[in-house]
Amino acid sequence: MSTTTSEARSPLPLLLRRGRSSTAVGTSEERSPLSLLFRRRSSKDVRNITSVSSSLLPAFGTVIEDDNPSSKSFIVLPYDRRYRLWQLFLVILVGYSAWASLFELAFEKAVEGALLTIDLVVDFFFAVDIILTFFVAYLDKSTYLIIDDHKLINKRYLKSVSFFMDVASTLPIQFIYKTITGNIGRGQAFGFLNLLRLWRLRRVSELFKRLEKDTNFNYFSIRVIKLLCVTILWIHIAGCILFWIAYHYPNPVETWIGSQIEDFKERSVWLSYTYSMYWSIVTLTTVGYGDLHAVNTHEKTFNMFYMLFNIGLTAYIIGNMTNLVVHGALRTFTMRSAFNDILRYTSKNRLPDTMREQMLAHMQLKFKTAELKQEEVLQDLPKAIRSSINEHLFRSTIENAYLFKGFPEGLIVQLVSQIKAEYFPPKMEIILQNEIPTDFYILVSGGVEIIASKGVNEQVLAKLGPGDMAGEIGVVFNIPQPFTVRTRRLSQVIRIGHHQFKEMIQSDIDDAKMIITNFMTYLKGLNDELKKEIPFLRDLLADADAQQTVQTEDTPQSNTEEIVTVSRDENEKKEEEKRIDGVPKRVIIHGQLPNQDNNNNGDSNGRLIILPDSIQLLFDIAEKKLGKRGSTIVMSDGAHVEQLDALRENDHLYIF
Repeated sequence: MSTTTSEARSPLPLLLRRGRSSTAVGTSEERSPLSLLFRRRSSKDVRNITSVSSSLLPAFGTVIEDDNPSSKSFIVLPYDRRYRLWQLFLVILVGYSAWASLFELAFEKAVEGALLTIDLVVDFFFAVDIILTFFVAYLDKSTYLIIDDHKLINKRYLKSVSFFMDVASTLPIQFIYKTITGNIGRGQAFGFLNLLRLWRLRRVSELFKRLEKDTNFNYFSIRVIKLLCVTILWIHIAGCILFWIAYHYPNPVETWIGSQIEDFKERSVWLSYTYSMYWSIVTLTTVGYGDLHAVNTHEKTFNMFYMLFNIGLTAYIIGNMTNLVVHGALRTFTMRSAFNDILRYTSKNRLPDTMREQMLAHMQLKFKTAELKQEEVLQDLPKAIRSSINEHLFRSTIENAYLFKGFPEGLIVQLVSQIKAEYFPPKMEIILQNEIPTDFYILVSGGVEIIASKGVNEQVLAKLGPGDMAGEIGVVFNIPQPFTVRTRRLSQVIRIGHHQFKEMIQSDIDDAKMIITNFMTYLKGLNDELKKEIPFLRDLLADADAQQTVQTEDTPQSNTEEIVTVSRDENEKKEEEKRIDGVPKRVIIHGQLPNQDNNNNGDSNGRLIILPDSIQLLFDIAEKKLGKRGSTIVMSDGAHVEQLDALRENDHLYIF
């Protein structure tokens, strides 16, 4: 970088302490704005990332350095917590300055005594702030880097309008005049010069902008306080101007206050101020009691412009308040609109009352749990954060599900990152019988019923509670869902997609076998009523037992045998995993040649089995099922089968 380039440092280490000097005079280092982002909690510099201005974030492509930057001495970063407290203290003083500058202009007698002393104290603090500004780093708008070079900071501040206005609004002109002449200056010139203090109001505007974006404060309350401050300030300004017009009018009696109090100039300042504020508020609210009114031309002219401005101010206040109130009621309006749409739809299509009630219940639950739904809360977050949140919320539930018992750490994390949590109201069908198996569910809370529908009759086969699974039979077997699953009460479930689940378990044959083992163990423990509803389940379990028996037999392997196994060699294992499908395939075996009539032995329909790991095992199972041992396997088109990997789901195999 050139010698005129300033040093850019992170906005997050808030107060730069004394450090080592730069390696080259006038040369600055470019530091990452995020280099100390993860130190903010330990250093207690930044308690909330929302307090950091978005303009201080690094541009795309900025190289983030990991090393700790050196720090210059006597430099304060604009987002230092202590500097923020100092700014907040000055805002309180700004409130006094805004009130006092107008008050002292209208009520000249109030300049004497305590107010003059308070003004000097307030001006002293703002003078300290002017000195402090020479040590506050600033943001370069062209490079969006924090500049902490003393020369550049001083040059920028001295050349800015802010410096001249800060000095002009801070100079105690009235005190200087009294010190030089020995007289208290009551002229109008001093009052108008004091109006320069209104320049400080910009600090209040900046404070409200920052508070509105800070999540530590209630947005509604901040906006209401802001509108209240604007209203009070305008009432004060108008009241002071009205009294100033009356005080300097040639004929005091022909004024709005002189018509009520003839000697108002001799009366208490606070009495006059009370009258002024009263008339200003009455005029602002357009109440107009008539007890106080404009008398002379000057007052009428000012009141015309005052009321015109009041129209805009009132519209601004009402518009902001309406926006705040309507924003809170918007969700209710949207919910009622959705309910009306459902009622019109069900009426137009003549849907039964049960469907209408289910639709209304689902929509009502959707709005009640809107703030809890993951897809709405997490959709804008990075995938890593979403995965961490899902893992924190649902990992224990998934690990306790029977299908994933003994699942490795990596696949659990992968599975958790793809799940979605949903709520279902009572008496709501989660799964319909005979529908396509697109998802299966893990019950987190609540309860569901497993129902078999036979025409108009329904039979409750089982009841499931937290930790149980539903819909996995249809997904694993890739068949239409054999049961209807209906909630018994408000239930929260985890939804896992069919395709995501299949792709995940296909990545590792050992994990797929583990899932199948858990699944088969679960099927064996089902009650008889559930087994009856799945026609092929008894044969499937018998085939699995037969295959397990055959695999445990100590049979010699011939040279012609082709066994599909997973090699212990890592390279062979990876190659094998690419070829072997993680989900078991089902095939139909026949004991005759293709297109051969075999009705005599009742084998024309074949036998549905799970495809074993080797051709030898397939011959063994066929011998047990068909009553004869074959030596050749062909497809329906006459093609000979040499590798089981080439087979697909529901292929017909002819063994003879």
